[in-house]
Amino acid sequence: MNSHADKIKIVVTDIDGTLYSHNSNSVPKSAVDAIKALQKKGIKLFLCSGRNYYLIRKSGVLDFITPDGYITMNGANAIIDGKIIYRYPIPESEVDALIKFAKRLKFGLTLIEENAGHINMVDERVLSAHEKYNTRFPQPRSFPDHYDRVVYQAIAFCDELDESLFLPHLRDCKTARWDTYAVDIMPKDSDKAKGILAILEHYNLQPENVLALGDALNDVEMLQFSGISIAMGNARPEVKAVADYVSDDIDEDGWANAIKHYGIID
Repeated sequence: MNSHADKIKIVVTDIDGTLYSHNSNSVPKSAVDAIKALQKKGIKLFLCSGRNYYLIRKSGVLDFITPDGYITMNGANAIIDGKIIYRYPIPESEVDALIKFAKRLKFGLTLIEENAGHINMVDERVLSAHEKYNTRFPQPRSFPDHYDRVVYQAIAFCDELDESLFLPHLRDCKTARWDTYAVDIMPKDSDKAKGILAILEHYNLQPENVLALGDALNDVEMLQFSGISIAMGNARPEVKAVADYVSDDIDEDGWANAIKHYGIID
């Protein structure tokens, strides 16, 4: 039993590979039951994902659970009661630079808005990344040199060499790679922890009131920020290294076992 456990008011969880299994295309029943028990105790559940709200809906996770809110696009939006309480977009000039490099280096580029995403082209790299995560890509369309819509996140479907060619030209952005040929691009000082901070300010709570669960590199800041941090058994080594506790694999009831480990539910 952790001394922090009685302070937990909010549980924040990543979706893909943490709460939602792509082996079974479902949320494990043990996790569904654990979430119901948490919410019955008045502890709020927030989904915290690299996806935007539209893609979270499409993922199928909401067929299993009803969260109290969302942190989307790696912390660029925070949503409570259907209202966006926090927004952090990529600067327009950086979006235009990305479009230029995508055209020059010929890689797929998805630009993600509040409730939509657009891609410039589809090739083997795009297909391969989407197949692994059971996600559908938007209808391809050509991007103008100046993109005048608000973009919160981008995905470049390229290898590390192409990334090394464009990243130095994006002064206000950083990347988080999630596949051999797919890398998230977001504002340099934006991450999941910033989205959690917006939620805490809304409820007048502190980081010690948060328990966070994750498995991927874009979860590191969130785990470092939260009062209790849990890495899944299937998490990357760099994620396990920053967590207070490493649970079991997602398909071995790792989500529910982690919550039980801290005595937050019986």
